[in-house]
Amino acid sequence: MKTAYIKPVVVAASALCLLGPPHAFSAQAKGPLRVHPKNPRYFTDGSGKAILLTGSHTWNNLVDMGPTDPPPPFDFTACLDWMKRLNHNFIRMWTWELVTWDTTANNPAYRKDKIHTVAPLPWARTGPGKASDGKPKFDLEKFNKKYFDRLRSRAVTAGKHGIYVSIMLFEGWGLQHVANGWKGHPFHKDNNINEINGDLNKDGKGLEIHTLANRDITALQEAYVRRVIDAVNDLDNVLYEISNENHPPSTPWQYHMINYIHDYEKGKPKQHPVGMTFQYRGGKNSTLFEGPADWISPNPEGGYRDNPPAADGRKVILSDTDHLWGIGGNQAWVWKSFLRGHNPIFMDPYEGVVLGKRFDSKFEPVRRSMGYALRLANRMNLAAMVPRNDLASTSYCLGNPGNEYLVYLPDGGTVDVDLSDVAGRLSVEWINPTDGKSTEGGSTRGGVSRSFNAPFPGDAVLCLKTASSPELANLKTR
Repeated sequence: MKTAYIKPVVVAASALCLLGPPHAFSAQAKGPLRVHPKNPRYFTDGSGKAILLTGSHTWNNLVDMGPTDPPPPFDFTACLDWMKRLNHNFIRMWTWELVTWDTTANNPAYRKDKIHTVAPLPWARTGPGKASDGKPKFDLEKFNKKYFDRLRSRAVTAGKHGIYVSIMLFEGWGLQHVANGWKGHPFHKDNNINEINGDLNKDGKGLEIHTLANRDITALQEAYVRRVIDAVNDLDNVLYEISNENHPPSTPWQYHMINYIHDYEKGKPKQHPVGMTFQYRGGKNSTLFEGPADWISPNPEGGYRDNPPAADGRKVILSDTDHLWGIGGNQAWVWKSFLRGHNPIFMDPYEGVVLGKRFDSKFEPVRRSMGYALRLANRMNLAAMVPRNDLASTSYCLGNPGNEYLVYLPDGGTVDVDLSDVAGRLSVEWINPTDGKSTEGGSTRGGVSRSFNAPFPGDAVLCLKTASSPELANLKTR
């Protein structure tokens, strides 16, 4: 696959590369993330700089999945190299709780191999006796060293690539929506030697394991969470996610796990952000905002697909196409989300082993735009930028009034920007979201509302900065 990125070029004043070398801002973390004290729409590290998180993730980037047994190994380093070329800095690292996955409901008819095996899982398969898949039963009091060694190794490798890793601890979608999924879960009574049976109501689904209904099960899950934290606590590039798309009755259990992690890490050298993501199906975004999580990923409710609400700082929002479309998204969504104070991330079919088409080209604009947005974020004083829909006629503006404005034009053309807070002059720069190229537009004087016309067709990004901006001065020296 050909991956697009911006090369440094020197041409006449009308066309410049966006921000220099493709990896100019892929620096390693300078301390664990924490909510920025002045702009809680973003995280910061030891540098005090506000950090935009954005990047691709795919289902088999931690546990191997595929139509063979054993499943094909995932080349994690190659994936990180690919992400770095795209200038991504965030990956959501997936777990999976079932030993198999019937992907019939997710895969198109032309795909023949729809039953996928999954390995490794967190618990050791010691026996005695055989589980439902014909392999040794799980001992839920013994951990699988291979799983945790891989978890740590991949988090370390991602950190060396300048990429933050959100570690998914549990996975709730599979139990709800995979045909006969419960039969392949380690907490099924036929699959472990510990006499654990998570199907408390005997409906054949086992959803009760993601509630607080059984103290023995919760204790096993807490032990697993401690083991994960012990494996990665010393790393700066780590975040946690409680569960992917669990059912709405899981809310008290998820809140409990968030608080449990916070409490356990108080006694550890480092503390990391904990996230809660949309509960499928039937979950409400209010549950995410009202809970104890540091970051959240909402559902489409409220316009997060096409007209995202402006982030107000109650939570850091990682807006994830997984919870908005499944497999979906577009270039405009990236920029609309960014300009409304969100951190856009993309569920990527990637190699197409599990779902979707291999490196599906229709999503290339999403991948590229996330990298372009990150370059812009890294050259701005993002900590001072807040969504100001009222300052631009398109209603998409990140602004530090009087100093800096970033405006998105979804349909291109003309935009009016209120510059009444600006005392002097501002530089004018246009970014083409399709190819990342920059076009200088001279300068303009503040003090009033002014109109700007995009110099190319299609959507456009307008950057306005006062001449005294340190970020602008640095850009001029490149």
